[in-house]
Amino acid sequence: MLDSEAREIIRQMMEEDRISEDVTSKSLIPEEARARGEIIAGQPGVLAGVQEALTVFEELGVEAEPVKSDGDRVEAGAVLVEVEGPARGILAAERVALNLLSRMSGVATATRNMQEGAKKANPEVRIAATRKTVPLLRDFDKKAVELVGGEPHRYHLGDFVLIKDNHLKLVDSVPEALKRAREAGLSDQIEIEVSSREEALSAAENGADIVMLDNFGVEEAGETLEALKSAGLRDEVVIEASGGIDPSNVAEYAALGVDVISSSYMTMRAPAFDVKLEISEEL
Repeated sequence: MLDSEAREIIRQMMEEDRISEDVTSKSLIPEEARARGEIIAGQPGVLAGVQEALTVFEELGVEAEPVKSDGDRVEAGAVLVEVEGPARGILAAERVALNLLSRMSGVATATRNMQEGAKKANPEVRIAATRKTVPLLRDFDKKAVELVGGEPHRYHLGDFVLIKDNHLKLVDSVPEALKRAREAGLSDQIEIEVSSREEALSAAENGADIVMLDNFGVEEAGETLEALKSAGLRDEVVIEASGGIDPSNVAEYAALGVDVISSSYMTMRAPAFDVKLEISEEL
């Protein structure tokens, strides 16, 4: 079951599509007409968004029965959901339901691809999604990431302290930023984004819980990890690599021995998953 907040966002999506104003179906399809149909995968991948799609149909009085479940690997041609009910309702729900399935399955598939590439090089590494998402879709995106074992990182600004480059432009130094964050006492976990080996060492020395190596090349990241080891600081912090990491290079970063790889690839650049709805018969 979806929570009330997720249902309300889905209702907003349906209102955006003006489903009550479907002039095409009202022109062509009798109000009493009933039909049966199927949602079908157009490619192989990992399925996500089933409950969200069911909710769209249910809002319009259409019975929707899942054939596959969130997290399932599916092949092209697989039937994912069966629907039955008012023909106008099926047609009105089609695009919003497919958009959610397409988006969430695309995110889940991309996350699984990132994990598989990374864990071949480092079985212990964790893949996390950043806050770079389409507005109002964050909870759906993060859910799709978590369905396949990825981590959500932060859902929102209140989750934990993450000191970024723009924060540091307004504070004197890395040590001062960490000191202020710790004294404020608003978060048990403090992460800081660094842009150099020197900043990484300073962050580890001054009590950061997580040090994010932001936009470090593979070689620079490796050298920074070695410097932390030499200083006896590597085991004191969680090391996160972030910035420009996607399936083409995720294994290289994982092989360095970082703890976490965070990326916006899954939520901002992953291809949409191909799905379609086909009416199978009129009832």
